[in-house]
Amino acid sequence: MASASSTSARSLFVESKIRLADKVQVNVNNIASLARQIQRGSKSSEILMHAAKNFAQQEHGLDNAENNLNKLMLITSHLEYQLNAVDRSSAKLEDVTEQVRAMQR
Repeated sequence: MASASSTSARSLFVESKIRLADKVQVNVNNIASLARQIQRGSKSSEILMHAAKNFAQQEHGLDNAENNLNKLMLITSHLEYQLNAVDRSSAKLEDVTEQVRAMQR
């Protein structure tokens, strides 16, 4: 009787162990399936690709803006030189105009 009881206990233990292993396997499979579904649903890889593409485009745009600012600074310098030349010329023109008026008197 004792051996029958221990045999049935061993059998019950082995059966419980197998059922537990099966349930663990089912849960692992379900979690993997859920993870795949979440990844497909979120489209995170597509979002990351789009973000990287936009970042690269922004870098190119910033380079162009920097080049344009440098050109504008150069143009501003040239305009300042021209303004100074015009100021000097207008001052000389006023002097010449006064001298012509003095000669006409």
